[in-house]
Amino acid sequence: MNNLTKMLITKPAHDVFEAFVDPDQIGNFWFSSSSERWASGKTIKLRYDEYNADGEIIIKEIETDKKITFEWEYGNDVHLVSITFTVRDESNTLVEINEEGFADDKDAVPLLVGNKEGWVYTLTCLKGYLEHGITTLRAALVH
Repeated sequence: MNNLTKMLITKPAHDVFEAFVDPDQIGNFWFSSSSERWASGKTIKLRYDEYNADGEIIIKEIETDKKITFEWEYGNDVHLVSITFTVRDESNTLVEINEEGFADDKDAVPLLVGNKEGWVYTLTCLKGYLEHGITTLRAALVH
């Protein structure tokens, strides 16, 4: 099973793409830090200072301004995450995040709900950062 989350960001695709792959920007909306610029074949270390947590993603594919695909552990499984950037016009980009790898059973429901919540929150923080310069939303989601 998969989880698909979408949001329209009022910025060019290049700006939205760079917010993810540039370690100087990712801390403005998602993780506290990223070990290096994202590129195909790299293993990236991500850190959440606020939750004293870290993890790794393996970048599978990068198409500049169009797509990022990576693997990461979610629960007890490895998931494939695809982030696509679709140009609506020169100043609007549709960001779609599709996460695959959920078990096809009733035990997956809480994982799917938590995952959807996380991606909606990430995209909301991205929108606040890129459209309004707000950098204080990230890491405020409380469980």
